[in-house]
Amino acid sequence: MEALITQLPQLLLAVWWPFCRFMAALSMSPLVGDVMVPLRVRLMLALTLAVVVLPAMPAAGIDPFSLAGIASALQQVIIGSVFGLVFQLSIALPLLLGNLVSSQMGLSMAVMNDPVNGSSSDVVSSLLFVLCALVFFAIDGHLVLVNVVYASFRVWPVGHGLDITVLKLLAYQVGWVFSAALLLALPVIFSTLVVQLGLGFLNRVAPTLNLFSLGFSVVTLFGLFMLALLVRTLPEHYLQFTQHMLELLDRSLEATHG
Repeated sequence: MEALITQLPQLLLAVWWPFCRFMAALSMSPLVGDVMVPLRVRLMLALTLAVVVLPAMPAAGIDPFSLAGIASALQQVIIGSVFGLVFQLSIALPLLLGNLVSSQMGLSMAVMNDPVNGSSSDVVSSLLFVLCALVFFAIDGHLVLVNVVYASFRVWPVGHGLDITVLKLLAYQVGWVFSAALLLALPVIFSTLVVQLGLGFLNRVAPTLNLFSLGFSVVTLFGLFMLALLVRTLPEHYLQFTQHMLELLDRSLEATHG
């Protein structure tokens, strides 16, 4: 017992480095890092994961109270945030898609409480987020995140340094998210635009018809029909996008390790 007490400060210092990386990854990851998950839950998860991976962790040999220790702690936070943002970009795709579709269909006025951001969002984005959240847990995305963070200790050990090229690749993927969401929303946007143009021509032919009230209902119904066709293929697109992000991250880690 006395030997354990004497080794306790060293064990706490060894747990500190993986705790910083896991805590940053869980805070930036989807679902687990949302507002609806209490901070204490993320702290306990990060501490538990840090204790579990402790036997496989190499000795850092860095004083956490020194200037190098503070820099290393910030480095662990940045690395963990990068891995969390990779999965966060995947879940941002259906949210952006829902905003584009709802604004085109006229459903932006129908809002509901968003547990992710703690504010109100449109109904289409919330429904697509719930669908992709189910897919995220169905493919064990939370376990993949933990595995990626654990594998990063072999490529980026404590005190090794940070590769700036990985951060640049992550920044470039933000534009890729916008382009992918726009491509997925193009069928709905184009079809509703065609319906609106047709109603505009019909209004010129028959001005006595009240097409302003009728056109809103027709565009909404046609948009819902197109959205129903799109939702059937959305999980497949979400899986492809997540696989693309993981392959990009894997290539970056292999290039850094090499």
